Amino acid sequence: MSRLDPSAKSGPRPQETAAADTIAAVATPLGEGGLAVIRISGPGAMAVADACFRPAGFRALKPSEAPSHTVHYGRVMQGGQTVDDVLLTVMRAPRTYTREDVVEISVHGGLLVARRALEAVLASGARLAHPGEFTQRAFLNGRLDLAQAEAVADLIRARTDLALAAAREQLDGRLSRRIGQLRDNLLETLAHIEAHIDFPDEDIAPDTREQLESRLEQADRFMARLLASAREGQVLRRGLRAAIVGRPNVGKSSLLNQLLGRDRAIVSPVPGTTRDTIEETASVRGFPVVFIDTAGLRESTDPLEMEGIRRSRAALDQAELILEVIDGSSPCTDADRDDLAAYAGRPRILVRNKIDLPSRFEMPAGLAAPMVSVSCRTGDGIEDLKEAIRSVIHRGDIPAEMLEVMIGARHQEALERARAAAGLTRAALRENAPLELAAMDLRRAVSAVGEIAGQTATEDLLEVIFRQFCLGK
Repeated sequence: MSRLDPSAKSGPRPQETAAADTIAAVATPLGEGGLAVIRISGPGAMAVADACFRPAGFRALKPSEAPSHTVHYGRVMQGGQTVDDVLLTVMRAPRTYTREDVVEISVHGGLLVARRALEAVLASGARLAHPGEFTQRAFLNGRLDLAQAEAVADLIRARTDLALAAAREQLDGRLSRRIGQLRDNLLETLAHIEAHIDFPDEDIAPDTREQLESRLEQADRFMARLLASAREGQVLRRGLRAAIVGRPNVGKSSLLNQLLGRDRAIVSPVPGTTRDTIEETASVRGFPVVFIDTAGLRESTDPLEMEGIRRSRAALDQAELILEVIDGSSPCTDADRDDLAAYAGRPRILVRNKIDLPSRFEMPAGLAAPMVSVSCRTGDGIEDLKEAIRSVIHRGDIPAEMLEVMIGARHQEALERARAAAGLTRAALRENAPLELAAMDLRRAVSAVGEIAGQTATEDLLEVIFRQFCLGK
């Protein structure tokens, strides 16, 4: 499957794109709970349900005979044996998530009963779904575009209210509509240029050329605004990695506990207590931040502590923000100066701990950096630190209209390609270059923009996107 036609419009796709087979999977998390749900989708969903479900009651109906969007009580059977008493929901195409016939069977929660019920469904003619295959079918059948399909995964993985709101806006199609307007603008500009290519005897009038350039300038400004939200959007989706570092006994583990609002790390006056990195996620002003508590950095001959220090330095290499903790009640040592200088070129916040004690620490000259004073014993200054962390991610409040266009890494890469190609078209128009060159670059821009909502998505791209989904979604 490939949609490489830059003139293709978004919207529902023909029903004949639906797969010919029927898939099934457990759609709820594995483990003990009140319910587990087995989802079945495809042209044979009703026949599969008929084969493994025995309706109960005086006027009970087989799934294939039941009206759409109705719930039925009965039993899941396999080999003549009852697996479980269940509720079965019938949903007929096209008013379903996948736009195919869908049956959902609610069984009692538990690993064994869910597995046995799924085995009964598979033995009745369905095959096990691939990760993300239900949502992929929703995309292929026109229920969702590609940006909306990605928002389903973002919604599931959201760890803060702000991330949830951004995913909800994208699932509602806010980003897709903005991208659609951009693509339509580029397509209209491309149509004007290609019309003049078809009639080479007629040069583009200066005012027409200016109008085309103006259209491309508007598109460029719009893409620039979208790209400005890329960092915040990616942080909302995956979290910002912030490493808590410092000398032994400066209060790193205590700081982690304060930021989390609970006792997660062991706190001890004995140096070298932390022998490994500890990762925990917390919401900081709506953004998920992955805090990494590290072993105290010092020379050691203890093999366990040395391994902890090695892991700490590895975590530092991957961190996007360093929270460098210093003991405000002790004088600045040569080791402190070395560490402060070592991380001077990295995004960091200095955290001067123990402000509840007399201050004896003086910042070395020439090593200025943002500093927040806290007491990990009393909690003073922690809210100021959270505000400083938020300002590293985003300065100011997140307006509602910005949540509508919090683009992800894939969107960013496609927009950067589109903006570069459209920029070449603008340059070609300004320099009176051959229109064929201008059109070629603009087609590349249209194709790149189309990748975001899926009009020009390839099979390889779809495979990369949907294999990141959980099984059953």
